[in-house]
Amino acid sequence: MYGMRSKADNQSKNMKSGVLIKIHESTGNQIVAAADKELIGKKFKEGEICLDVSERFYKGEEKTDDEILKIFKDSSNTNLVGEKAVALGIKAGIITEDSVMKFEGIPHAISIR
Repeated sequence: MYGMRSKADNQSKNMKSGVLIKIHESTGNQIVAAADKELIGKKFKEGEICLDVSERFYKGEEKTDDEILKIFKDSSNTNLVGEKAVALGIKAGIITEDSVMKFEGIPHAISIR
């Protein structure tokens, strides 16, 4: 039984999160873009403001939750879109629920530390 539980725990740690991460380097600064993969390439509008989840900015590599949490904790500038990405940002402590905006019901937050 122990071996089975241990195997299941390892599998859950290695499962991909459904969040794509792309790291942009700019003059010594790093911008982390994180988005739920099903939102890539879509646009959402709220009033006069449009949120474009462009492939160029957001489409990166899918990571596990643990990998994403480490990236978020090490990042000074993070842009998050989607339920999963924002939930991981809250879990990492880089944003709070109060800092989340919604575009057509899709959560979006920016962390600058």
